Amino acid sequence: MAALLPPLTAPLPLIDDETEHVKAPITDTHKDSSYIPRGPVTAPLSYFSPPENGATPFYYVEEPPEGEPRQNFGATDIETAIQDIRGHESTFTLDNNAFASVTNVASEETAFDDDEHIKKVYYPEVEQLILKHVPGAQRVLLFDHTIRRATPNALRAPVTRVHIDQTPASARQRVQFHLPDEAETLLAGRYRIINVWRPINGAVQSHPLSFADAASVSDEDVVGVEHRYPDRTGETAGIKYNANMRWHYLSGMDNDERLFLQCFDSHNLGSKVPHTAFVDPRSPEGAKPRESIEVRALIFG
Repeated sequence: MAALLPPLTAPLPLIDDETEHVKAPITDTHKDSSYIPRGPVTAPLSYFSPPENGATPFYYVEEPPEGEPRQNFGATDIETAIQDIRGHESTFTLDNNAFASVTNVASEETAFDDDEHIKKVYYPEVEQLILKHVPGAQRVLLFDHTIRRATPNALRAPVTRVHIDQTPASARQRVQFHLPDEAETLLAGRYRIINVWRPINGAVQSHPLSFADAASVSDEDVVGVEHRYPDRTGETAGIKYNANMRWHYLSGMDNDERLFLQCFDSHNLGSKVPHTAFVDPRSPEGAKPRESIEVRALIFG
């Protein structure tokens, strides 16, 4: 069974606020509320904008020191073409594109309202799914999860900002943090960090998750952002806009589907997938608010 340990870093906040929040969807009032948007779409994605003074980007997870801003970087919204991979899922792999999908996955966890129950019931399911579907995986350590709900006053909402959860530095740091006694040996072999994402309240109608083909992402567009805690500093990545990026989503993802998002691979540093929720302009009035869970895994082998 996967070991359960506290997270080392937290996801980046939205650029325009200190807390994650839901951007109101642009709706088509002519569609029935049960409508599920499918096919290609163009929508605004929010890309990283570096500090104007060239300083290292940072964000204070808690209150910043007196005189310091909470964060020193911004965002730029750019209309982006996003292709639907529905019907072509098998075309994409973790090794080639840094994302992959699995369907017809059963689960004993249905409520997703108790963290301890999720760890007891859902974590083992995710571990076995990874061992079965991630080539070369020999050992899995699940180190945290996040539930997101696109509802008012939700604790965590969909993140509408292009990002990658890990960088090479933070991936190495995670191994050292979670498995300090074995870190030297484990870091000598292949280690990966993969998020396993799924909806938890039925087919997605609003705030779908988009992801960029890693083969289209330039290292120059990936920028480390310090997450400053009172006792340590973690790191995630902001993503600058590049017209060469190829963006995708899986329309109408349902509860029995899983999306693997590879954030880091020590044997292929280019295999990392920028991702973000986006406001789909085709979402119908009265669309069901998206609810989802992502589980983050260290994978060895």
